[in-house]
Amino acid sequence: MKILVAVKRVIDYNVQIRVKPDNSGVEKDNVKMSMNPPDENAVEEAIKIKDSGKVTEVVIVSIGQEKCQDTIRTALAMGADRGILVKTNDDIEPLAVAKTLKHIVEKEKPNMVLLGKQAIDDDCNQTGQMLSALLNWPQGCFVSDLGINESTITISREIDEGLEQLEIQLPAVVTCDLRLNEPRFASLPNIMKAKKKPLEIIEIGSLGIDTNPKVKYLKVEEPPVRQGGVMVADAKELIQKLKYEAKVI
Repeated sequence: MKILVAVKRVIDYNVQIRVKPDNSGVEKDNVKMSMNPPDENAVEEAIKIKDSGKVTEVVIVSIGQEKCQDTIRTALAMGADRGILVKTNDDIEPLAVAKTLKHIVEKEKPNMVLLGKQAIDDDCNQTGQMLSALLNWPQGCFVSDLGINESTITISREIDEGLEQLEIQLPAVVTCDLRLNEPRFASLPNIMKAKKKPLEIIEIGSLGIDTNPKVKYLKVEEPPVRQGGVMVADAKELIQKLKYEAKVI
């Protein structure tokens, strides 16, 4: 059995985000980048399943610039077997990502695809669902518990009413929640071993994927500075301020 895990290189969650002076986007030059946190949970879960003996190979795939090799190597240092980089210098949208992953899935023929539930840079939460539709595979989203059987998986996911438990036929697409596990830290020996693990590079142009953006960003702005609160004398004054100043009632 084989698991394919998709990971994304994003701005590190500890970094203070800065908007470009021309308001065209977020500043990424000379900024610390790392693996998308929910993707780390996906990698950890795949490696845990492999350690249990139920999976023979874990393959990592990432789409982006050549620097994304660092993100793949991080996953390899955690315990994955090999990596695939689909190289592109464009900022591609979720549908193009899903179409690219579909090509990789058809090539690798995994039994399960794991992804993070969403990326922390755009919070789209779309790629897993789109990939499931393109492959015509069942999907489990926001998974906080995962059990794997011979031909099915059992998942637990949070919904508005509580926890939902499902049994899904393999092959399947699963998007992982942060509560699924605690990602391991890569040890120095494993980091050195990861440098020798195979990493295949594929040009996205060879897949025939249209990477032209469908959404145009007009302007990116920082949120307004939060104003300080004021003390009110009584409920009547509070209602007046809410009604005529804040205009929320």
